[in-house]
Amino acid sequence: MYNLKGEKLNAVQKLLTVRNEALVKKVNRLLDNEMIVAYTTGGKGLTTKAYNERLKKAELQIKSGDFLTQEQAEKEAGDW
Repeated sequence: MYNLKGEKLNAVQKLLTVRNEALVKKVNRLLDNEMIVAYTTGGKGLTTKAYNERLKKAELQIKSGDFLTQEQAEKEAGDW
């Protein structure tokens, strides 16, 4: 059986001894790109990149007028 907790502790211990700034930055970028930072309403995990893409799409929809007002959303939810 894979020991995730042990592997994480091992990685942290190694990282604490690293003196190479570039390597630490690479590890941080990797974590930033791969870590789940949010979830969709359907439960799908989103990385930072995917989350930011969704935000940009939403901003474009708002700018183009493609959104519901609070009242419209409440009425639509009431119809469920």
